[in-house]
Amino acid sequence: MPDTHHPRSPRMLTVDEVRAAITGGEVDTVVVAFTDMQGRLQGKFLHAAYFLDHALDDGIEGCNYLLAVDTDMNTVEGYKISSWDSGYGDMEFVLDLDTFRWVPWLERTVMVQCDLASHGDSVPMSPRSMLRAQVSKAAASGWKAVAGTELEFVVYRDSFEEAWSKGYRDLTPANQYNVDYSVMGSGRVEPLLRRIRSDMYTAGMVVESAKGECNFGQHEIGFLYDEVMTTADNHSVYKTGAKMIAADLGQSMTFMAKPNDREGNSCHIHLSLRGQDDSTIFWDAEANQRTPLYDSFIAGVLATMREFTLFYAPNINSYKRFAQGSFAPTAVAWGMDNRSCSVRLVGSGAGARLENRLPGGDANPYLALAAMMAGGLYGIEKELELEPMMVGNAYKSDAVHVPHTLHEARDLFRDSEIARTVFGDEVVEHYVNFADVEIAAFDAAVTDWELRQGFERL
Repeated sequence: MPDTHHPRSPRMLTVDEVRAAITGGEVDTVVVAFTDMQGRLQGKFLHAAYFLDHALDDGIEGCNYLLAVDTDMNTVEGYKISSWDSGYGDMEFVLDLDTFRWVPWLERTVMVQCDLASHGDSVPMSPRSMLRAQVSKAAASGWKAVAGTELEFVVYRDSFEEAWSKGYRDLTPANQYNVDYSVMGSGRVEPLLRRIRSDMYTAGMVVESAKGECNFGQHEIGFLYDEVMTTADNHSVYKTGAKMIAADLGQSMTFMAKPNDREGNSCHIHLSLRGQDDSTIFWDAEANQRTPLYDSFIAGVLATMREFTLFYAPNINSYKRFAQGSFAPTAVAWGMDNRSCSVRLVGSGAGARLENRLPGGDANPYLALAAMMAGGLYGIEKELELEPMMVGNAYKSDAVHVPHTLHEARDLFRDSEIARTVFGDEVVEHYVNFADVEIAAFDAAVTDWELRQGFERL
């Protein structure tokens, strides 16, 4: 259980507070973490005294190969930044001193998130660096981006070890019926949901609510929006922490896009631009309507959606979620409060924002937000005109649709002139290789479907 001595307010810790907590004995471990290409927190557990005496001022070495591995953490060929040819040298963890937080699901522990550097230079294909580049581009025009991510997951009564032993098949959902908005359904899982909410609040996140979703055992915990980097940081910490809390309670959970044949896990992303002084720039209050800048931003997100789908749906499994009538819209279209469109406009005035409904629960928040910002800023820069609004069912419309396989998304991203312009050739080639590695691994695997189809019949 979390230590009871630390503050219960939803805020980050200052360096002085961390130093005092370590010297006062409240903290004996510091987790230094960054988010890898797959959206997972990676890093080291440092003894607090060592962190205070050495790492805080001198920095620490990271692991170069963590940006050059597959999902199973195997080193693979094709990455220029790190390989056997280059000796797999270490990178540097560059501590972001504004990200210290309590980790209440671990005893007497705080965490600091970091960027990656190589020989003193930032690593452009690091997910956090990619989002930071878009934040800087917006800031140059006097803007900042705020966002919120709505992330779904499925809870099972089986532990992670039991799930692994079963091959992740025949697991027992926490609810064996549709719990969408069911108070009784969520109440039956409340010991886990309550623990997650409480611990995330202590870890510095402003928690809104929890509710049931459509799939068996499926739930969502919502958080208040924030500036995009903070939202992405919180998102990564939340996913890791929620799994650790579930494990502590003898349960398991998954954020994968399509864990079974029912509804998949989504990650709806709400985003808007504001002035650096927090002024509203997406809405004309006098005319009570969207501004031309907002329309161009939406147009840019739509214009780049197919080419940037790799950042919204990064895995083979991501594309299994794209099914008609599944609340996973695939039509490149926008509508007013229309959930059949990939871009749904909600709110007005200061609350005016677009919701990207394409990403699944497996999306890397830094990459997805970087893609949305890059596309939107491209739309503003080119003064793109917004196409007519979609009315009715976008699933059955003649609108162009996003790619339905990782292979198709990989080709679109590789051939995208816009991607190479806004992200750079080095980044594009890195993530094309990322897709190639996933595709090759899947193509070499023997699936359950193949065994069912062929074991006796062929």
